[in-house]
Amino acid sequence: MKEGMIGAATALAAVVIYGVVTGAQAPAQGQAAVYPPPAVKIQPGDAPAYAFDITKAEIDYVIKNAPANPPDRQLRVVDMGKYNLGVGIVHRGPTNEKPGDPVPVLWHDYTPEIYYITSGSGVLTTGGVILNQRPGQGVPNTMNGPSGSGTAGPGSYSRRVGPGDIIIIPNKVAHGWSGVTDHIEYLSYRPDPDRVLPAGWVYPLLLKTVPPQVPTPGVGRGNAPAAPPRD
Repeated sequence: MKEGMIGAATALAAVVIYGVVTGAQAPAQGQAAVYPPPAVKIQPGDAPAYAFDITKAEIDYVIKNAPANPPDRQLRVVDMGKYNLGVGIVHRGPTNEKPGDPVPVLWHDYTPEIYYITSGSGVLTTGGVILNQRPGQGVPNTMNGPSGSGTAGPGSYSRRVGPGDIIIIPNKVAHGWSGVTDHIEYLSYRPDPDRVLPAGWVYPLLLKTVPPQVPTPGVGRGNAPAAPPRD
């Protein structure tokens, strides 16, 4: 089940990328994509001509071995040409609030987020007035860039979410968790048109592996042409 959810989340990421990119073009016919990236420097504004992989094994490894805090682990930030794109995995434990406690929320100045819930459940509160606002101090984090925190106020909206749910949170919109009795885990996609995230970032624990290559139908393996049929 979880493998299927992460596969669906990967498809969602493709939709997000397609919707944001406006100038990227597919390689010309006969032009082979290269992986790993070529040594030639890509100029600002150029979209990569190769794909980036984050395997389930890598995600599981990070979740198992990363420190408990912060619960947000930015797996990778890719320079997509006209914008950056961050992908993170977030694992939060019980919120342990008492009845009537205000909901703590965050906001991000420049980076929207798209959540895809992979396991667990909780109450997600978004929008409305942010009370007790506290802009972030010091160096912005690698997950979301300049951000702030506060508590949910009038006009906020709460709902319980679980596996398979998708939530789109624009930048500057409050969002926070409550009602998590065990855990909530989700992938977070972060388009970054203002380039506040560090392009090229890779989470330190991310496994440095390349998925095994398989033959491409009609092409063969990698840049090698398909072998001609034998008589």
